[in-house]
Amino acid sequence: MGDETLVNYSDVQLNRDENTILQNISLTVKRGDYMYIIGKVGSGKSTLLKSIYGEIPIAYGDARVFEYQLSKIKRKNIPYLRRKIGIVFQDFQLLIDRSVEKNLEFVLRATGWRNKRMIKDRIYEVLVQVGMQQKAYKMPHELSGGEQQRVVIARALLNSPPLILADEPTGNLDPDTGSQIVDLLQEISEKGTAVLMSTHNYSIVHTFPGKIMKCENMRLIDMQQ
Repeated sequence: MGDETLVNYSDVQLNRDENTILQNISLTVKRGDYMYIIGKVGSGKSTLLKSIYGEIPIAYGDARVFEYQLSKIKRKNIPYLRRKIGIVFQDFQLLIDRSVEKNLEFVLRATGWRNKRMIKDRIYEVLVQVGMQQKAYKMPHELSGGEQQRVVIARALLNSPPLILADEPTGNLDPDTGSQIVDLLQEISEKGTAVLMSTHNYSIVHTFPGKIMKCENMRLIDMQQ
């Protein structure tokens, strides 16, 4: 899958409100990796993911994501960092006043797309990828939770990011629907996009194998070692 390193953390510390959440973090994510961040609620999983897209600052250590050194990244460069990362939230965060297609169009226009035909074509491509091409005209409230999460994954794929961060993407879904979403994320990773997924659902981890890192006692532990 290539040895390109997308994320490289070495001896990193993350704080929130003066409290240390995680320390001495070492983490390497390469192109096409499929990796779980597991651990109890409140163990630092979301904090770690938020640090990767510049939402939480690096308190200490060497943290590189793509070509950016996160401890020195300028505020004006954070939007460019985020364009290379697709983010899948547990609570969907779809705009409820517009259709699936208009939700996706909003993101493309916000990230610099102008050509109407190219926008339409790209929206169709990602909806096909997640099996939602028949639902482009629907409003979010007309979709099931699983369908909404598929749209969120489509949104994350719009700019063909090398990395997708999925923060508890099955947290609000029933087990069968959750399994379908994880299956979809694995398919995406097999095509060369790295997927880093936080979860406390261990049955998913056993059903869909991947690299496993565990947040515990303020540490990030490599479960393969």
